[in-house]
Amino acid sequence: MRRDDNKAPAIASSPSFSFSGESSRAPARSESSRSTTDAGRGPHRGIRTSVDLVAAGRCHFSFLRLCSAASVSDAGDSSLLRTSIRRYEELWMPLIAELPLNEMILPPLDVHWVWHCHCLNHVHYMNYCNSRFGKLIDRPPIFDEENEEYATERCREIWEIKYPGKPFDVICSSDEDVGMGSSDICNMVEKCKSLSVLFSDVFMSETVYLVAAKSRYQDFLHLLKQCTKESNILQRLVPTADIHFIWLTHQSFPVGYAKDTKEMGELAHKIAGFYGPSATEEEIEETKKFWEEVYDEPYERPGMVIDPTVAIARQVFNWEMVAPAEDVNRVYKGLHARFLMEVGVFLKGEIQVKENPSQLFLRLKVLRCNRSLKLDKNISNVRSFGKWEKVWHLFCEFGTKGVLIESRYNNSGCSCIRQTKLIDTVSFTWHELARATNLVMVKNVGSIQGMVSATPPIQAPYLLKCVPDRVTDDGGAMVCDVVLRERAYRPQEGRWLTRTVLNHAGKECFVVRTRVGRGIWRRGAEIPNPVKWEERIIELREGNWTYIGGSSMGYAPEKIIGTATPQKDNPKDKKVVWSLSTGDCLTIMWENKLQICLENETSKEKASLLEGRRLQYQPNQHHLSENNKRYKDEDIDYFTLIRPSLYKQEGKATALINLKLLALEFSPEEDAAVLILMCMALVRTLSEVRKEDLAGLLVRHRVQEMQVGLNDWGSILLPSTTTPHLQHWYFNASEVLASAEKMNSTGASIKYAAAEGKEELYRQAILS
Repeated sequence: MRRDDNKAPAIASSPSFSFSGESSRAPARSESSRSTTDAGRGPHRGIRTSVDLVAAGRCHFSFLRLCSAASVSDAGDSSLLRTSIRRYEELWMPLIAELPLNEMILPPLDVHWVWHCHCLNHVHYMNYCNSRFGKLIDRPPIFDEENEEYATERCREIWEIKYPGKPFDVICSSDEDVGMGSSDICNMVEKCKSLSVLFSDVFMSETVYLVAAKSRYQDFLHLLKQCTKESNILQRLVPTADIHFIWLTHQSFPVGYAKDTKEMGELAHKIAGFYGPSATEEEIEETKKFWEEVYDEPYERPGMVIDPTVAIARQVFNWEMVAPAEDVNRVYKGLHARFLMEVGVFLKGEIQVKENPSQLFLRLKVLRCNRSLKLDKNISNVRSFGKWEKVWHLFCEFGTKGVLIESRYNNSGCSCIRQTKLIDTVSFTWHELARATNLVMVKNVGSIQGMVSATPPIQAPYLLKCVPDRVTDDGGAMVCDVVLRERAYRPQEGRWLTRTVLNHAGKECFVVRTRVGRGIWRRGAEIPNPVKWEERIIELREGNWTYIGGSSMGYAPEKIIGTATPQKDNPKDKKVVWSLSTGDCLTIMWENKLQICLENETSKEKASLLEGRRLQYQPNQHHLSENNKRYKDEDIDYFTLIRPSLYKQEGKATALINLKLLALEFSPEEDAAVLILMCMALVRTLSEVRKEDLAGLLVRHRVQEMQVGLNDWGSILLPSTTTPHLQHWYFNASEVLASAEKMNSTGASIKYAAAEGKEELYRQAILS
């Protein structure tokens, strides 16, 4: 059994990165360790904001996702858009202008979206309000769901009194009844429809991220002051996504924004932002250079890049465009969530060593889960890093605990045998990073400085695999002499093929069993007999094995959480239906081509299980160009679960199954019990149809797994490498999920105990 090294404290999505208020400070640091905000950051403290931008940013993020899910931010329906703009101009703005300033109400969602988009163009909104109402109309600072609901219902009451013939909720009128509305406002809404895509990274709603983003936004405003004073500086600065997001959040409260930026003048023409012309390469490079000169830190960092839509992180994380569903697997105590974070390591300084500098190099390692990882950086030809340079960029599970940077000297005269001497070492733990200002830590590595920056960890897909185990009886005990002796040699009744389900860290989570025989074994007298086809049920138990006296023999967990039962089979139909106790029904048909459907009997929602790696699981062109034939051959082992989606015509992929290796990756919204039962039912059915043991089900003994912590599954992702264990597992599954012991699915060289039953018993259950 393996440890679960990736377990994070359980609050929110990345609880260990919680940030208790903006007044929190990092712990005391030695001279060799500092936060980059400790130097060169004094000036921005004079720039204060009257709006709680952290709380407002969190609500802004949720609002963008809500509008995307409700499709009100999609300007594709011109009739609906014109209706919303007309309601905004003719009904909402006159209403809110008449009410007292402290009236806390919120308009209908479609009107609220138009209002939000209008506010993001501060100059136009201010002129619009002053020309129509003689004052600047503010949005109420409401930052929690309960108050939002109250404010919306309160608005409904006032709306129905003032406009008795006008519906509060949007109803799209015919084109003849809809006025054109302001073309300027229409253009603003059109530009804003991509906001939910631009700011879709899940970690952006984390408090610690928003605190760092607010701080960087204040620094950005200070740079704008510098631009005004120094004529040699570019007229426009280019914000990163975090700064851009907080800037738009600030503008969404017009009165507070006008007050806070009054001394700075109009900022729209000074920032290459949302409404203005696109930024040029020269402006981007000058902004980076200017930022590093003033604040002594890299401008772009993990989670804080200028254009996140083209960042490699989007390919790794596979963000959904709407809020993710709740994690339905929290009910399983033994199944712990994974948390993934983007990490960047930067270096700066002059290299000073007594030894021959041509033999000097740096090595990056992680503290846990992947002891085999050694990323070397040859710095023999580099005398100094004049500015911050990103040397390593990787994605780590939270269970890795942190990174270690070593300064080493190669003292071997032979190029094929590398003997190295450790000069200096420094570690950066994720818990330290969580307490550091702005998610950045700097420490000395020999004569140079090392900086580590990371995004808050966010929940990643679950990873499970089923590994062979011993045959068990009807009660769940392994069929063996150890159990017989403990039971005073009372014969064990029933025979079940058994698989243990391990998580990403190798911990036992479930035990899944398939019934193959009834009766008992008694020497020379009785043997187990096959059960009928409809009695070959699949059973799933939650928990780990209970072992007897320190041996590897024992009992399966007692808690049964699900079963899959095959319905009576008619060979002419070429169709099999499995009824799951979870309320789902799995239908497998192979008349002309293989068709697999999963339907929930309660919600009537249907999902398709398609052959191959689909959507985000599909190998990219880089992988296909390397070995196109191999990837196509391997595709027959994979099945992708596709569920319908309101915002994606092709649906969304929520799970990937490797049938040959019985491995699964699935999103938190998918029930692990349903997927495991479905996986076993599918391999059982297809093995019978194709008369082939597709997943090594005939193996009936424990297979030794790889050592814990050496190269744990999915612990590190390094997009720039070709090493299989550092890529997504489904690109090289046979190598990533290989066991320490090679399985022999034929069983030719393995002798199983007679008490388990004859080989024909299991072949009949699997292949016929």
